[in-house]
Order: sequence, then C-alpha cells, then structure tokens
Amino acid sequence: QVRLVESGGGLVQPGESLRLSCVASVSIFSLATMTWYRQVEGKERELAASITSGGSTNYADFAKGRFTVSRDNAKNSVYLQMNSLKPEDTAVYYCYFSSPITGSYWGQGTQVTVSS
Repeated sequence: QVRLVESGGGLVQPGESLRLSCVASVSIFSLATMTWYRQVEGKERELAASITSGGSTNYADFAKGRFTVSRDNAKNSVYLQMNSLKPEDTAVYYCYFSSPITGSYWGQGTQVTVSS
C-alpha cells in the first residue's frame, strides 16, 4: 500500500502562485512516474503535469508556461509550482503514483481556489 499526502493548496488571488507538494510513503518512489491531476467540480479529472523516473515531464496545454512539475527522490516528493493562477485553475488537485512494481495510487487531493 502506498500512501500519498498532498499539501500546499489554498485560496489565492488571480496572478498569484502556489506550490503543491506530495509525499509518498514508499521506498521505490524514484522508480515511479508521478502525475498531478485536477478535477473541477462537475467535470472529469484531467491531467495537469507528469514527471517520469528519469525526469521527463509532460504538461497539459493549460499548464504549459505556467506550471512546473519537479521531484526530489531523496524526499519521496513531487511538486507542482503553479504561477499566474487563473480563476479557471480552481479545482481539487490530486497526486497520482504509478509504478509497474506496486501499481497505482491516488492521494486525497488538495483544494486550490483562485478568486479575487
């Protein structure tokens, strides 16, 4: 069983930044692909950004140029730096762990609200 704990969400004004963190309770964190998803109320969950074990990244179109995903394998952590936030970025953001060894797991989510 892999436990993922997200943090860093909150209420910010348009144009401000947030940094989300996700810590995984697993020894093979460095072998996993880590993904941030988000879910707007009433809509399906969508990929925001991902980072492979080798450090390759992938971003949704809405995230390109504003969001940056990174990882610190020594801390079993993945981060999502979100800049120039917009009201439409308001969502619950989830951390997703995927490894061929242990399978896939979701975090509990952290709420991000962008409002003036």
